[in-house]
Amino acid sequence: MKHKDEKRPLKAVALRYDSERETAPRVVAKGERLLAEKIIAIAQEHHIHVYEDPDLVALLSRLDVEAEIPHDLFQAVAEVLAFVYRLNNRLPDSAAPG
Repeated sequence: MKHKDEKRPLKAVALRYDSERETAPRVVAKGERLLAEKIIAIAQEHHIHVYEDPDLVALLSRLDVEAEIPHDLFQAVAEVLAFVYRLNNRLPDSAAPG
């Protein structure tokens, strides 16, 4: 049960990046309100890390599903991916973008 003071996710965007097959990350799902909650729940069920950045989500949610991330968002998305890779022990701290 949620408490009144708990923030409810208004938007969510799911990304995929396969560096061996793709030249850039892609939007694979996006949604607002209940759909955003469902996207987050599915990620958590599959042990996928959730990164919160409302400003980045606002920008990414303007893209179509399956659209590549535009070049001007590469740095921001690279920071998110580096965060997730570090959590998964797939990237040493010294290799983080900066």
